Amino acid sequence: MKQTVIGYIYSSKIGRNGESFLKIAKMKDIDVILFDISAEIDERNLAEMDVCDVIYNDSGEDYAIFFTKIFESMGKIVVESSKAFYDENKWNTFVKCKKFNIPTPRTILLSNDIEIAKQQLIEFCEWPVIIKRVIGTWGEFVRKAENLDQAVLVIQELFDKGGKKFPLIAQQFVESSSYRVTFIGKEIVQTAIKENNSWKCTGVYARNFKRFDVDDDLKEIVNKIMDNFNINICGIDLHLNDGKWYVIEVNTEPALDFFEDEREILINKIIDLLVKISQTNKKAYPNVLTIENLDKTQS
Repeated sequence: MKQTVIGYIYSSKIGRNGESFLKIAKMKDIDVILFDISAEIDERNLAEMDVCDVIYNDSGEDYAIFFTKIFESMGKIVVESSKAFYDENKWNTFVKCKKFNIPTPRTILLSNDIEIAKQQLIEFCEWPVIIKRVIGTWGEFVRKAENLDQAVLVIQELFDKGGKKFPLIAQQFVESSSYRVTFIGKEIVQTAIKENNSWKCTGVYARNFKRFDVDDDLKEIVNKIMDNFNINICGIDLHLNDGKWYVIEVNTEPALDFFEDEREILINKIIDLLVKISQTNKKAYPNVLTIENLDKTQS
């Protein structure tokens, strides 16, 4: 085995990110062991986990959290850790933003009783309103309602979709393009404005991308998220209205394909961070393998 062994979590298909990851890792003389979480984890996989120095979760699937827990129970460093899953939860993101004075739209957690949720929305009095599941990717479970009648229909739809009654939030609508800031470790590595003709610009709905500069206010926001969220490789979605920034979501396993010429640059930085985390933990904290130890050794 080589000096560093990285476990790479994916789902079903390696994809272009995975192909680039394997190519760059080979150039750096790093072994990569693949874990397809769409298949059953067997004894061979468990044995392979044991030789990994760090596990990189490149799957955006919500159920990846269960596999992350398996790896962590074996004493493995996972990026992102299971803690990141809870910070990415859209309600928890709002709560943390309020706690650390990070600007974010007004948000409420809706009751799973529709009659109570209707009363909450009347008191919330934000029209139009955004209603979304606390967990979800690519804007799949995000809707806009212009009035209470529409909101009730949206709530029922989102409760019924997939056969599971996931918690919902209602959020103030901020008219804006979607701004993405990506950081790796403690470095802002990419910005992208996601534009579309409709109100939904995030995820697969955006059609045009362009870069933008990070001003002082935004830099302060990003630094607070770096310091207070358990995410090492993060895509922050923001809106900009009347010169004020609003954090909408924080995302683990952020998209790296806004600008194709930057994909391998970002993956190279991710691999360097994984190696740094692994080596720092092994050297300074051989019996306590947590990502948070990286910051302790640098302070």
